[in-house]
Amino acid sequence: MEDNNTRSMPVEQKIINPPNGVLVLVILLFLCLMVPVLFISGATSWRGGGIRIMLSIILCFVLPFLFGGLRSVRPNEALVLTLFGKYYGTIVKPGYFFVNPFARYNNPAYDAQAASSLATDSTEITSRKNTKTGASRVKKTVSLKRSTLDNGTQKVNDALGNPIIIGAVVLWHVEDPTKAVFNVENYTEFLSIQTDSTIRNMARLYPYDVFDDGLEEDTSGKAEQTLRGSSQEIAEKMQVELAEKVAFAGLVIEEVRITHIAYAEEIAAAMLQRQQASAIIAARAKIVDGAVSMVKMAIDKLSDEEIVELDQERKAQMVSNLLVVLCGNKDAQPIVNSGSVY
Repeated sequence: MEDNNTRSMPVEQKIINPPNGVLVLVILLFLCLMVPVLFISGATSWRGGGIRIMLSIILCFVLPFLFGGLRSVRPNEALVLTLFGKYYGTIVKPGYFFVNPFARYNNPAYDAQAASSLATDSTEITSRKNTKTGASRVKKTVSLKRSTLDNGTQKVNDALGNPIIIGAVVLWHVEDPTKAVFNVENYTEFLSIQTDSTIRNMARLYPYDVFDDGLEEDTSGKAEQTLRGSSQEIAEKMQVELAEKVAFAGLVIEEVRITHIAYAEEIAAAMLQRQQASAIIAARAKIVDGAVSMVKMAIDKLSDEEIVELDQERKAQMVSNLLVVLCGNKDAQPIVNSGSVY
Protein backbone atom coordinates (compact mmCIF):
# COMPACT_ATOMS: atom_id res chain seq x y z
CA MET A 1 0.00 0.00 0.00
CA GLU A 2 2.80 2.39 0.80
CA ASP A 3 4.56 1.60 -2.47
CA ASN A 4 1.45 2.55 -4.48
CA ASN A 5 1.13 5.84 -2.65
CA THR A 6 4.81 6.59 -3.24
CA ARG A 7 4.55 5.93 -6.95
CA SER A 8 1.50 8.18 -7.36
CA MET A 9 3.10 11.16 -5.64
CA PRO A 10 4.27 13.97 -7.97
CA VAL A 11 8.00 14.56 -8.29
CA GLU A 12 9.27 17.89 -6.98
CA GLN A 13 11.77 19.71 -9.16
CA LYS A 14 15.39 19.90 -7.98
CA ILE A 15 17.63 22.38 -9.77
CA ILE A 16 21.28 21.30 -9.97
CA ASN A 17 24.38 23.29 -10.96
CA PRO A 18 26.94 20.76 -12.25
CA PRO A 19 30.61 21.63 -12.89
CA ASN A 20 31.69 23.59 -15.93
CA GLY A 21 31.97 21.19 -18.86
CA VAL A 22 34.69 23.19 -20.62
CA LEU A 23 37.05 22.87 -17.67
CA VAL A 24 36.36 19.15 -17.37
CA LEU A 25 36.85 18.74 -21.13
CA VAL A 26 40.29 20.37 -20.92
CA ILE A 27 41.26 18.04 -18.08
CA LEU A 28 40.06 14.99 -19.99
CA LEU A 29 41.97 16.03 -23.11
CA PHE A 30 45.10 16.50 -21.00
CA LEU A 31 44.67 13.00 -19.59
CA CYS A 32 44.25 11.67 -23.13
CA LEU A 33 47.62 13.17 -24.01
CA MET A 34 49.13 11.64 -20.90
CA VAL A 35 48.08 8.09 -21.86
CA PRO A 36 50.81 7.53 -24.52
CA VAL A 37 53.33 9.36 -22.35
CA LEU A 38 52.68 7.06 -19.40
CA PHE A 39 52.73 3.98 -21.60
CA ILE A 40 56.01 4.90 -23.32
CA SER A 41 57.69 5.98 -20.09
CA GLY A 42 56.53 2.79 -18.38
CA ALA A 43 57.78 0.61 -21.22
CA THR A 44 61.23 2.24 -21.22
CA SER A 45 61.66 2.46 -17.45
CA TRP A 46 62.94 -0.39 -15.31
CA ARG A 47 61.48 0.86 -12.07
CA GLY A 48 57.72 1.54 -11.70
CA GLY A 49 57.12 0.84 -15.37
CA GLY A 50 54.36 -1.67 -14.71
CA ILE A 51 52.40 0.82 -12.66
CA ARG A 52 52.58 3.43 -15.41
CA ILE A 53 51.53 0.95 -18.07
CA MET A 54 48.62 -0.24 -15.90
CA LEU A 55 47.57 3.39 -15.28
CA SER A 56 47.62 4.16 -19.00
CA ILE A 57 45.48 1.09 -19.73
CA ILE A 58 42.97 2.12 -17.06
CA LEU A 59 42.78 5.61 -18.52
CA CYS A 60 42.10 4.15 -21.98
CA PHE A 61 38.96 2.48 -20.64
CA VAL A 62 37.85 5.23 -18.22
CA LEU A 63 38.31 8.35 -20.33
CA PRO A 64 35.78 7.46 -23.07
CA PHE A 65 33.26 6.75 -20.34
CA LEU A 66 33.92 10.12 -18.67
CA PHE A 67 33.39 11.94 -21.97
CA GLY A 68 29.79 10.67 -21.85
CA GLY A 69 29.14 12.91 -18.85
CA LEU A 70 29.51 16.11 -20.90
CA ARG A 71 26.09 17.62 -21.61
CA SER A 72 25.08 20.89 -23.29
CA VAL A 73 21.90 22.86 -22.59
CA ARG A 74 20.69 25.62 -24.89
CA PRO A 75 18.76 28.74 -23.83
CA ASN A 76 15.08 28.11 -23.02
CA GLU A 77 15.75 24.39 -22.62
CA ALA A 78 16.04 22.06 -19.64
CA LEU A 79 17.72 18.70 -19.13
CA VAL A 80 15.96 16.27 -16.78
CA LEU A 81 18.25 13.51 -15.49
CA THR A 82 17.75 10.25 -13.62
CA LEU A 83 20.39 8.11 -11.93
CA PHE A 84 19.76 4.38 -11.60
CA GLY A 85 16.00 4.88 -11.89
CA LYS A 86 15.80 7.75 -9.39
CA TYR A 87 15.36 11.44 -10.10
CA TYR A 88 18.82 13.02 -10.20
CA GLY A 89 18.08 16.68 -10.97
CA THR A 90 17.17 19.23 -13.61
CA ILE A 91 19.51 21.62 -15.40
CA VAL A 92 17.71 24.79 -16.49
CA LYS A 93 20.74 27.07 -16.92
CA PRO A 94 22.18 27.16 -20.46
CA GLY A 95 25.77 26.09 -20.90
CA TYR A 96 28.14 23.15 -21.15
CA PHE A 97 28.26 20.93 -18.06
CA PHE A 98 29.69 17.71 -16.69
CA VAL A 99 27.29 15.40 -14.88
CA ASN A 100 27.46 11.85 -13.61
CA PRO A 101 28.14 9.67 -16.67
CA PHE A 102 25.55 7.17 -15.40
CA ALA A 103 22.85 9.87 -15.40
CA ARG A 104 20.30 9.43 -18.16
CA TYR A 105 18.27 12.15 -19.91
CA ASN A 106 14.47 11.99 -19.88
CA ASN A 107 12.23 13.40 -22.60
CA PRO A 108 9.04 11.50 -23.57
CA ALA A 109 8.96 13.05 -27.04
CA TYR A 110 12.55 11.96 -27.72
CA ASP A 111 11.90 8.45 -26.40
CA ALA A 112 8.77 8.12 -28.55
CA GLN A 113 10.60 9.18 -31.67
CA ALA A 114 13.52 6.87 -30.88
CA ALA A 115 11.13 3.93 -30.52
CA SER A 116 9.42 4.88 -33.77
CA SER A 117 12.76 5.12 -35.55
CA LEU A 118 13.71 1.61 -34.43
CA ALA A 119 10.40 0.27 -35.73
CA THR A 120 10.29 2.09 -39.08
CA ASP A 121 13.89 2.92 -39.99
CA SER A 122 15.22 -0.63 -40.06
CA THR A 123 17.03 -0.16 -43.36
CA GLU A 124 19.56 2.38 -44.54
CA ILE A 125 17.35 3.36 -47.50
CA THR A 126 14.49 4.34 -45.21
CA SER A 127 16.87 6.32 -43.06
CA ARG A 128 18.15 8.21 -46.09
CA LYS A 129 14.60 9.00 -47.17
CA ASN A 130 13.84 10.45 -43.76
CA THR A 131 16.97 12.59 -43.96
CA LYS A 132 16.06 13.91 -47.40
CA THR A 133 12.52 14.77 -46.40
CA GLY A 134 13.82 16.74 -43.41
CA ALA A 135 12.13 14.75 -40.70
CA SER A 136 12.11 16.71 -37.46
CA ARG A 137 14.53 15.58 -34.80
CA VAL A 138 13.38 15.85 -31.21
CA LYS A 139 16.12 16.88 -28.77
CA LYS A 140 17.07 15.18 -25.54
CA THR A 141 16.34 18.39 -23.66
CA VAL A 142 12.84 19.62 -22.78
CA SER A 143 11.96 22.83 -24.58
CA LEU A 144 10.77 25.73 -22.42
CA LYS A 145 9.89 27.89 -25.42
CA ARG A 146 6.40 29.01 -26.29
CA SER A 147 4.65 26.54 -28.55
CA THR A 148 1.41 26.54 -30.52
CA LEU A 149 -0.88 23.53 -30.54
CA ASP A 150 -3.33 23.26 -33.43
CA ASN A 151 -5.59 20.26 -32.94
CA GLY A 152 -7.48 20.88 -36.16
CA THR A 153 -11.27 20.79 -36.19
CA GLN A 154 -13.72 18.44 -34.54
CA LYS A 155 -17.47 17.86 -34.72
CA VAL A 156 -19.44 18.51 -31.51
CA ASN A 157 -23.02 19.33 -30.53
CA ASP A 158 -23.86 22.76 -29.15
CA ALA A 159 -26.30 23.48 -26.34
CA LEU A 160 -29.26 23.13 -28.73
CA GLY A 161 -28.03 19.80 -30.07
CA ASN A 162 -26.95 21.17 -33.44
CA PRO A 163 -23.80 19.54 -34.87
CA ILE A 164 -21.04 22.11 -35.40
CA ILE A 165 -17.42 22.09 -36.54
CA ILE A 166 -15.09 23.90 -34.15
CA GLY A 167 -11.35 24.30 -33.93
CA ALA A 168 -8.96 26.19 -31.64
CA VAL A 169 -5.25 26.85 -31.21
CA VAL A 170 -3.45 26.88 -27.86
CA LEU A 171 -0.39 28.96 -26.96
CA TRP A 172 1.49 27.14 -24.18
CA HIS A 173 4.90 26.45 -22.67
CA VAL A 174 6.52 24.14 -20.14
CA GLU A 175 7.02 25.82 -16.79
CA ASP A 176 8.13 22.82 -14.71
CA PRO A 177 10.06 20.33 -16.88
CA THR A 178 10.27 17.81 -14.05
CA LYS A 179 6.49 17.56 -13.75
CA ALA A 180 6.14 17.44 -17.52
CA VAL A 181 8.46 14.43 -17.71
CA PHE A 182 7.45 12.41 -14.66
CA ASN A 183 3.83 13.28 -13.83
CA VAL A 184 2.36 12.28 -17.22
CA GLU A 185 3.32 9.71 -19.85
CA ASN A 186 3.78 12.17 -22.73
CA TYR A 187 3.02 15.80 -21.98
CA THR A 188 2.44 16.79 -25.64
CA GLU A 189 -0.15 14.05 -26.16
CA PHE A 190 -1.61 14.82 -22.73
CA LEU A 191 -2.09 18.46 -23.72
CA SER A 192 -3.65 17.50 -27.06
CA ILE A 193 -6.21 15.17 -25.46
CA GLN A 194 -7.09 17.66 -22.72
CA THR A 195 -7.56 20.37 -25.37
CA ASP A 196 -10.04 18.19 -27.26
CA SER A 197 -11.91 17.45 -24.05
CA THR A 198 -12.05 21.11 -23.03
CA ILE A 199 -13.33 22.25 -26.44
CA ARG A 200 -16.06 19.60 -26.41
CA ASN A 201 -17.17 20.37 -22.86
CA MET A 202 -17.28 24.12 -23.46
CA ALA A 203 -19.03 23.91 -26.84
CA ARG A 204 -21.87 21.87 -25.32
CA LEU A 205 -22.69 24.66 -22.88
CA TYR A 206 -23.48 27.34 -25.48
CA PRO A 207 -25.62 27.52 -28.63
CA TYR A 208 -23.98 28.32 -31.93
CA ASP A 209 -26.35 31.24 -32.47
CA VAL A 210 -29.67 32.60 -31.18
CA PHE A 211 -32.39 33.39 -33.69
CA ASP A 212 -35.33 34.18 -31.40
CA ASP A 213 -35.04 37.74 -30.11
CA GLY A 214 -36.97 36.72 -27.01
CA LEU A 215 -34.18 34.28 -26.06
CA GLU A 216 -31.27 36.64 -26.58
CA GLU A 217 -31.46 37.87 -22.99
CA ASP A 218 -31.47 35.82 -19.83
CA THR A 219 -33.26 36.60 -16.56
CA SER A 220 -30.52 39.04 -15.52
CA GLY A 221 -31.04 41.12 -18.64
CA LYS A 222 -27.67 40.23 -20.14
CA ALA A 223 -27.36 39.00 -23.69
CA GLU A 224 -27.00 35.24 -23.96
CA GLN A 225 -23.52 34.13 -24.95
CA THR A 226 -23.17 32.17 -28.18
CA LEU A 227 -20.26 30.42 -29.82
CA ARG A 228 -20.46 32.75 -32.82
CA GLY A 229 -21.07 36.05 -31.05
CA SER A 230 -19.04 35.55 -27.85
CA SER A 231 -16.07 33.57 -29.12
CA GLN A 232 -13.53 35.69 -27.22
CA GLU A 233 -15.27 35.27 -23.85
CA ILE A 234 -15.74 31.54 -24.39
CA ALA A 235 -12.09 31.16 -25.44
CA GLU A 236 -11.04 32.78 -22.15
CA LYS A 237 -13.15 30.27 -20.24
CA MET A 238 -11.52 27.48 -22.26
CA GLN A 239 -8.12 28.83 -21.21
CA VAL A 240 -9.03 28.76 -17.51
CA GLU A 241 -10.46 25.23 -17.68
CA LEU A 242 -7.57 23.86 -19.74
CA ALA A 243 -4.97 25.49 -17.47
CA GLU A 244 -6.48 23.71 -14.46
CA LYS A 245 -6.35 20.35 -16.23
CA VAL A 246 -2.70 20.57 -17.34
CA ALA A 247 -1.23 22.30 -14.28
CA PHE A 248 -0.40 18.85 -12.86
CA ALA A 249 1.90 18.31 -15.86
CA GLY A 250 3.82 21.55 -15.30
CA LEU A 251 2.31 23.25 -18.36
CA VAL A 252 1.09 26.85 -18.60
CA ILE A 253 -1.69 27.85 -21.00
CA GLU A 254 -1.12 31.41 -22.14
CA GLU A 255 -3.94 31.80 -24.64
CA VAL A 256 -6.72 29.87 -26.39
CA ARG A 257 -8.25 31.16 -29.61
CA ILE A 258 -11.17 29.75 -31.58
CA THR A 259 -9.97 29.62 -35.19
CA HIS A 260 -12.86 27.86 -36.90
CA ILE A 261 -16.56 27.52 -36.12
CA ALA A 262 -19.38 26.58 -38.49
CA TYR A 263 -22.40 24.35 -38.76
CA ALA A 264 -21.80 20.78 -39.86
CA GLU A 265 -22.44 19.98 -43.50
CA GLU A 266 -25.68 18.07 -42.84
CA ILE A 267 -27.45 21.13 -41.42
CA ALA A 268 -25.46 24.00 -42.93
CA ALA A 269 -27.95 24.60 -45.78
CA ALA A 270 -30.98 24.57 -43.48
CA MET A 271 -29.35 26.91 -40.99
CA LEU A 272 -28.36 29.26 -43.80
CA GLN A 273 -31.98 29.51 -44.88
CA ARG A 274 -32.97 30.14 -41.28
CA GLN A 275 -30.42 32.92 -40.97
CA GLN A 276 -31.60 34.46 -44.21
CA ALA A 277 -35.22 34.32 -43.05
CA SER A 278 -34.29 35.96 -39.76
CA ALA A 279 -32.42 38.69 -41.62
CA ILE A 280 -35.40 39.32 -43.94
CA ILE A 281 -37.80 39.51 -41.00
CA ALA A 282 -35.54 41.94 -39.16
CA ALA A 283 -35.21 44.10 -42.31
CA ARG A 284 -38.96 44.10 -42.85
CA ALA A 285 -39.57 45.15 -39.26
CA LYS A 286 -37.14 48.03 -39.72
CA ILE A 287 -38.84 49.09 -42.96
CA VAL A 288 -42.31 48.99 -41.36
CA ASP A 289 -41.15 51.09 -38.41
CA GLY A 290 -39.71 53.68 -40.76
CA ALA A 291 -42.77 53.66 -43.02
CA VAL A 292 -45.18 54.20 -40.12
CA SER A 293 -43.06 57.10 -38.89
CA MET A 294 -43.07 58.68 -42.36
CA VAL A 295 -46.85 58.27 -42.79
CA LYS A 296 -47.50 59.85 -39.39
CA MET A 297 -45.20 62.72 -40.25
CA ALA A 298 -46.98 63.27 -43.61
CA ILE A 299 -50.45 63.33 -42.04
CA ASP A 300 -49.36 65.65 -39.24
CA LYS A 301 -47.68 67.97 -41.75
CA LEU A 302 -50.83 68.19 -43.91
CA SER A 303 -52.99 68.87 -40.87
CA ASP A 304 -50.69 71.46 -39.30
CA GLU A 305 -50.26 73.49 -42.47
CA GLU A 306 -53.96 73.06 -43.42
CA ILE A 307 -53.09 72.03 -46.95
CA VAL A 308 -56.06 69.66 -47.21
CA GLU A 309 -58.72 68.41 -44.83
CA LEU A 310 -59.09 64.63 -44.79
CA ASP A 311 -61.74 62.60 -43.02
CA GLN A 312 -60.98 59.31 -41.33
CA GLU A 313 -61.79 57.24 -44.40
CA ARG A 314 -59.50 59.28 -46.64
CA LYS A 315 -56.76 59.19 -44.02
CA ALA A 316 -57.04 55.40 -43.88
CA GLN A 317 -56.81 55.21 -47.68
CA MET A 318 -53.80 57.54 -47.68
CA VAL A 319 -52.09 55.49 -45.00
CA SER A 320 -52.72 52.30 -46.98
CA ASN A 321 -51.32 53.79 -50.19
CA LEU A 322 -48.21 55.19 -48.49
CA LEU A 323 -47.48 51.91 -46.74
CA VAL A 324 -47.78 50.02 -50.00
CA VAL A 325 -45.36 52.45 -51.67
CA LEU A 326 -42.87 52.51 -48.82
CA CYS A 327 -42.92 48.81 -47.93
CA GLY A 328 -43.12 47.33 -51.42
CA ASN A 329 -40.21 45.54 -53.03
CA LYS A 330 -40.88 47.08 -56.45
CA ASP A 331 -41.36 50.64 -57.59
CA ALA A 332 -44.98 51.77 -57.38
CA GLN A 333 -46.88 52.66 -60.56
CA PRO A 334 -48.80 55.90 -59.83
CA ILE A 335 -52.35 56.40 -61.14
CA VAL A 336 -53.41 59.98 -61.81
CA ASN A 337 -57.01 60.63 -60.84
CA SER A 338 -58.42 63.45 -63.00
CA GLY A 339 -61.76 63.42 -61.31
CA SER A 340 -62.88 64.46 -57.86
CA VAL A 341 -61.24 63.01 -54.82
CA TYR A 342 -64.68 62.35 -53.38
